[in-house]
Amino acid sequence: MPDVLGWTAAQLLEAYRSRQLSPTEYADTLITHVERHQGQINALYDYDPERFLAAARASTERWTKQTPCGPLDGVPVTLKELIATRGTPVPHGTRAGEHPPADEDAPAAMRLAEDGALLLAKTTCPDYGMLSSGRSSFHGLTRNPWNLEYNPGGSSSGAGAAAAAGFGTLHLGTDIGGSIRLPAAWCGVVGFKPTLGRVPIDPYYVGRCAGPMTRTVADAALMMQSIARTDRRDAMRLPPELIDWSALDIDVRGMRIGVMAEAGCGLPVDEQVQRCLADAVRLFEQAGAKVIPLEPVLTREMLDGLNDFWRARQWSALMELTTEQRELMLPEILAWADEGRRLDATRVVRGFEQTLAMRRSTEAALAEVDAVISPVSPNVEFSADWPSPTNDPSRPFEHIVFTVPWNMGEQPAIAVNAGFSRNGMPIGVQIVTPKFADLRALQLAAAFEKWQGTPSNWPCQT
Repeated sequence: MPDVLGWTAAQLLEAYRSRQLSPTEYADTLITHVERHQGQINALYDYDPERFLAAARASTERWTKQTPCGPLDGVPVTLKELIATRGTPVPHGTRAGEHPPADEDAPAAMRLAEDGALLLAKTTCPDYGMLSSGRSSFHGLTRNPWNLEYNPGGSSSGAGAAAAAGFGTLHLGTDIGGSIRLPAAWCGVVGFKPTLGRVPIDPYYVGRCAGPMTRTVADAALMMQSIARTDRRDAMRLPPELIDWSALDIDVRGMRIGVMAEAGCGLPVDEQVQRCLADAVRLFEQAGAKVIPLEPVLTREMLDGLNDFWRARQWSALMELTTEQRELMLPEILAWADEGRRLDATRVVRGFEQTLAMRRSTEAALAEVDAVISPVSPNVEFSADWPSPTNDPSRPFEHIVFTVPWNMGEQPAIAVNAGFSRNGMPIGVQIVTPKFADLRALQLAAAFEKWQGTPSNWPCQT
């Protein structure tokens, strides 16, 4: 059998059509691969190989009759554990509190199931999704497949690790400040945060999105065909729009590409990240784009205000737990949230208003350009057991300075691999487009991917 574990979703579907490969054969190979590496990486939650294999056998029967049930029939998918699936508990990464089974599938989970995707597993995340780290009091420690001593990032930690490790082709994460793009960059994969409301979610919130995490832009686009369909449970959803997500070709000649090399606050940008950004910008220039330097969109006041608002919001959720229950969660998140109860209401409101300031700032930055390119994170690798790149609970957001403004501004943003550090760890760049220009973001990322090439040295190949 060929090395099917490196195939894209499109290649799998073509192999099913031509009967070169069956979903059952692929599932057998994938299960063996997962069981060889999951113990070290710890990317999966609710992994049930028998359930997956039974679904693959049913898919094989449909393909044998040439009657697939949908455009993704037989393609494996993982869902971040925050994305509900009926009958499975949603622990939010934490041991604290009760974990009843979900009553129904979340919108994106339902769309993927309708289109025939096969659920391989859920994927891990840290407590309440509030760390850019693979640490979780419920799931344990998720590690980066490129080097187990390093962190995959988060909060879509399991999704990023699973994509890099080849645990199937399609992975769905969530993102409220960088939780798709950061682990995508640190794991060397593609991570797409669409315009707010493009992919309906439940529960919805300011800045919160769901989006693909895949090895290629084409697979991310393929996933968007399913998950971007409307769902009334999301009151912040966009109106239905007919988009040909497969139309990834673009001519960048004459396009105005803004370059945001500095974030305005937070961690200093590592020189290795600067190098990868400069190389990426050069490729756009060589293709005919006009490069325009841009000032940062974020300020210290914005970041600190958001920190105030988020910690107060987290503390309000923790107030529903007993003291004993709170002690079961990660101590660094508890210590951070505990500061929220000491904030007065005026300061919390002013913190929330910084989300609106970010919206104004990001809209202004995109007024004169067709897209923005920047680092995803200012830093490269960090230790697997750290809660964040600063390893400081009092400074938890110093690394999200390039990503979080676009959540609050609601613009689509995509992370794509741009090279490797001296230690062999992936480094990503981010491409941002104006609100509603989701397809353009994918197109520009696909163009860059074509010029740059995708990684050929994926981990866990043995």
